[in-house]
Amino acid sequence: MKNFNSEDYRVKQKITIEKEPTFVDLGMDRDLTRQRMRETRQKLGDWQDIMYAHGKYSVLVCLQGTDTAGKDSLIREVFKDFNSRGVVVHSFKAPTSRELKHDYLWRHYIALPERGKFGAFNRTHYENVLVTRVHPEYILNENIPGIASVDDIDEKFWEDRFEQIRNFEEHIAENGTIIFKFFLHLSKEEQRQRLLRRLDKPSKNWKFSPGDLKEREEWDEYQEYFEEAINKTSTKKAPWYIIPADDKRTARFLVCNILYESLKEYKDIKEPELAQEIRKHLDLYREQLKKENN
Repeated sequence: MKNFNSEDYRVKQKITIEKEPTFVDLGMDRDLTRQRMRETRQKLGDWQDIMYAHGKYSVLVCLQGTDTAGKDSLIREVFKDFNSRGVVVHSFKAPTSRELKHDYLWRHYIALPERGKFGAFNRTHYENVLVTRVHPEYILNENIPGIASVDDIDEKFWEDRFEQIRNFEEHIAENGTIIFKFFLHLSKEEQRQRLLRRLDKPSKNWKFSPGDLKEREEWDEYQEYFEEAINKTSTKKAPWYIIPADDKRTARFLVCNILYESLKEYKDIKEPELAQEIRKHLDLYREQLKKENN
């Protein structure tokens, strides 16, 4: 296996998305990748147990990518060894009528993980500067003062929205949420092959929607807005990582290892010590339980 360094995938300066790789060779065959993945996710699950007992931090994992990028299967594989109480997954679809009664960040704010838990956002608050850029008419559903038509949505509107997102992330980070944002970078050809597999396999047919093809026609525009969003919102407290996603196993391995390698640097996260008053009576409690068998 080649030396792994999570910093190789972190966005620390302006990127051009078309120059970022969609495939990387880690120098491992399928079996070794599976073994290393299993080892790391077990350690990640153990770390979450400690974080739960510590009770001061939460972790937010944000996943963005085009259709078929592998977000669902990545969540399933990365968190497979977690205690079920330790991770909550939210898949954000089009806003409901109730959600549209609030500002666009409200539904994401109330879905944030509790202290001690992981939260995984399958699609995220970034849909509000991605899908809405391609389809600005969706903004009209938000019923925002001063926005009566698409013509009212200018560049300042989007710049303000980027600033609001940065402020949102800075606020939750300063209050104990550790943020990871992963862009699953898929090539257009690989998406075509995955859509074809959805059509060719009866068990996958339910995943296909004609709307996938319609959105695919906007590929270049989406890539442009992904690039802009990443460049304008990758910060020290809420970094973006660009994950080559043409190979699903590799993408899962990278995300799992980035999470673990980054989180283990939090040296203040440790299991709380047992209160001294309880500790000095452990033998008594032990004997009390043993007597129950007599």
